[in-house]
Amino acid sequence: MSIRRTAASVVTLLLLLVACSTTQEPQFRDGDILFQDFPSPQSEAVKLATRSKFSHVGIVFMDGGQPMVWEAVQPVKITPVEKWIARDPEEHYVLKRLRGADTLLTPQVIERMKAVGMRHMGKNYDPYFGWADDRLYCSELVWKIYHEAAGIDLGEPHPMGDFNLGDPRIQAIIKKRYGDSVPLDQPVVAPSDLYHCQRLQTVYVN
Repeated sequence: MSIRRTAASVVTLLLLLVACSTTQEPQFRDGDILFQDFPSPQSEAVKLATRSKFSHVGIVFMDGGQPMVWEAVQPVKITPVEKWIARDPEEHYVLKRLRGADTLLTPQVIERMKAVGMRHMGKNYDPYFGWADDRLYCSELVWKIYHEAAGIDLGEPHPMGDFNLGDPRIQAIIKKRYGDSVPLDQPVVAPSDLYHCQRLQTVYVN
């Protein structure tokens, strides 16, 4: 191998090493969806029931160039993305984006999505995972914003009984929350349903 080829190989290797060691910051966009493990006892139950490592989800809208997370906690509210990410001590999260967002999420659609989200601001969190609009849980809020404003379904709601409810820890929560009348036919959309939706693509993992 010539000296020139050897030098070129070394330069190429160095460039690859630099590229691999550089952490590129995520570029948030309107309509992006963030997933994280929200630290709480209920989150552990959600992860067990859905066989997922994520228990919380929110949708991103830009405000003056700053990404804000619209989320259903207590109450439904808007949270700066830095504060949202910092809830996890390890700051682990996944950022997903709608496939074809450049075409589908026009400025008009984004405005409709915000209008739907604003109708729910200040509402109480729904610990019973109902499907009415008087109270909402995290994945329900995101799903309804996309469904009502963009006509896009990120997965399909399915009966609560489809989830893994046999774990004793989940059974204890169900008993306390529902007593002997567990609404197994109640439609639910979980963070895991959105996470595995084929209409979304992963754009950043931290």
